[in-house]
Amino acid sequence: MRSKIFIAFILVSAFVLAACDGKTVSNSANSASKPEVKEGVEPKADDEIAVIEMAEPAFGTIKIELYSNIAPEMVKRFKELAKEGFYDGTAFHRVSPTVVQGGDPNSKDDDPSNDGQGSSDKPDVKAEFSDIPFNRGIVGAARATDPNSANSQFFITMKRYPSWDRNYTVFGKVIEGMNNADTIAGAPKNGESPIEKIVIKTIKIQPK
Repeated sequence: MRSKIFIAFILVSAFVLAACDGKTVSNSANSASKPEVKEGVEPKADDEIAVIEMAEPAFGTIKIELYSNIAPEMVKRFKELAKEGFYDGTAFHRVSPTVVQGGDPNSKDDDPSNDGQGSSDKPDVKAEFSDIPFNRGIVGAARATDPNSANSQFFITMKRYPSWDRNYTVFGKVIEGMNNADTIAGAPKNGESPIEKIVIKTIKIQPK
């Protein structure tokens, strides 16, 4: 009788431990692969905008409103890096009818093979996903496979791209100069790499 009770105790204990382990793993996996998504919050433009001035006059200027109420940490990082001059001399290293991407310090050198792999020396920014759709003109934070790996790189959405919804951080929108982004997106390229560097002269943070 005692042996049966002992065996029953062991089985129940094993079940409880397995259930606890499963729950812990499940929660951990969900938090890693599916960050919280901010829903039902209308983006509110900051009192400051970002102005991207291109080194080549033909590429003009792009003005971006920033959404601190949606992605406070990414906006803070973007402003911080811009004010430090981090983006000066970097290039839009990825251009296509879908996206224009920049913000990589590696793009300053003459080796295009490392473009898209760099970041600032600051810590990565955690995901700040929202239900704002990636429509034309939306500015998002580029990242690696890890949702919490945004850092310095950013991209401008050139056309509606539903698969990015809820999977990348939206932190702004182009309010002036999408025609210039179109010019950049249409530059001669090899794959998605511009044949000639498309250099950002500077990004200024200034009042609206």
